[in-house]
Amino acid sequence: MMSEIQSIQWFPGHMTRTKRKIQDSLKLVEAVAEIIDARIPVSSRNPDLDQLVQSKPRIILLNKCDMADPVQTAKWIAYFQGKGAYALAVDCKSGKGLQGFMPLVRSVLADQIEAWKTKGMVGRSIRVMVVGIPNVGKSSFINKMSKSSKVKVEDRPGVTRGNQWVTIAKGFDLLDTPGVLWPKFEDPAVGEKLAFTGAVKDQIMDTEQLAGRLLELLAARYPHSLQERYKIQASDTEGKPGYELLEAVGRKRGMLISGGEIDTERAAMMVLDEFRGGKLGKITLETVK
Repeated sequence: MMSEIQSIQWFPGHMTRTKRKIQDSLKLVEAVAEIIDARIPVSSRNPDLDQLVQSKPRIILLNKCDMADPVQTAKWIAYFQGKGAYALAVDCKSGKGLQGFMPLVRSVLADQIEAWKTKGMVGRSIRVMVVGIPNVGKSSFINKMSKSSKVKVEDRPGVTRGNQWVTIAKGFDLLDTPGVLWPKFEDPAVGEKLAFTGAVKDQIMDTEQLAGRLLELLAARYPHSLQERYKIQASDTEGKPGYELLEAVGRKRGMLISGGEIDTERAAMMVLDEFRGGKLGKITLETVK
């Protein structure tokens, strides 16, 4: 599994253009909203953004919080705040937590807004750039904030292709940008976790190895999830490799093919789909160190 993840080194041309667009557009906005996946708060952050965004105020939105471990999400929010950032737990599909976004931005930009008033620029629009890796929820966030479907949303990476402005309230505009990954994964575990959540296309992955690795992590950190969803006892998962866990899942779900063999490919897709859909419970795969 690790060797496969290490081989995922790509930097499509449209991502190079996206970086350039982000750099060119920064002068048009007052702040940046970075959307990350609350289940993998480290791996879903593009390290290039620190250099790209530089001194612009940044609000970190921990999306998909409804699928993440709430105890861990609270720890991550405290962590980011301790680093001097602004953080908010949200779920862009249901809208949970999004009511706090505009007040937070106005609070962060209070000095800037006051300066505008002093110069007679009353009513000037606040402009915020929305950034994040593919499939992290940027389009869902903008659609929910604008109460429309102006931005194309699909549950696959790479749908948003160009920068576009969206007005979400009077005097408040968002600049959407395509999702951008980085040239290579220095840590193979980062690529692995991105693959779990669907930020990396399944077509380039061995889904059985991927699902097996996910089951290993769940057996170690959230054994009750496997017990509740697949009726696999914690005592039956201890020390077992991922492929055996995958076979156990397939056996419990009756996924058999000719000769009584277990259809592990079908079981793998089911495990990945159910994890991505939040059906395995509230899970966070990265903890504050």
